[in-house]
Amino acid sequence: MAKFERVKQDKNIVLIGYSGHSFVVLEIFRAMGRTVSAYCDLSKKEHNPYSLGYAGNENEAAVIGQLKAADCFVSIGDNQLRKKSYEKASASALSIANAIHPSAIISETAVFGNGVMIAAGVIINAQSRIGNAVICNTGCIIEHECRIADFAHIAPGAVLCGNVSVGEGSFVGANSVVKQGITIGKNVIIGAGAVITKDIADGTKIVGNPQRML
Repeated sequence: MAKFERVKQDKNIVLIGYSGHSFVVLEIFRAMGRTVSAYCDLSKKEHNPYSLGYAGNENEAAVIGQLKAADCFVSIGDNQLRKKSYEKASASALSIANAIHPSAIISETAVFGNGVMIAAGVIINAQSRIGNAVICNTGCIIEHECRIADFAHIAPGAVLCGNVSVGEGSFVGANSVVKQGITIGKNVIIGAGAVITKDIADGTKIVGNPQRML
């Protein structure tokens, strides 16, 4: 992990995955002043609203060789699929960029892994740690000393109060609120608008205010 800094990069971006979530990622890169030139996917997409070139299937050796000339970003919303693609890209020694919208407010003491998406209006406060391929979606708030493990997704408008820990692969739903000091396990799903006041075990699905397990 490294401390947050906005560094100008010149390489073109190639997206790995090209559907709804990737459209948000692409516009973040454009807001950063970076060029998204192409996408990889299992097959060429008929729906191509940004007129990107098709670079091929990222699982093929010839395509991987070409990707080494660019910066890549795994733009897949599903946490488990994103993990699988990110780990393949890392094992292939591809350069993986971070997508950080210029409007995000980020503490200089926050630290990040690789392949992180920070959308418009996000606030990340002091001493927070954001793991690899985490999605911090539009307008979410991550307060001081939060720890977000690899491949988690903090959905639009969610609020994590201080010292919250979110486990690998977990999803914190839109407009949910997590009380300070709470620990959320791995592969947890928290529904939209939930209010979390107690720790959550691995693999649990939680909804409601007050929270209840499904």
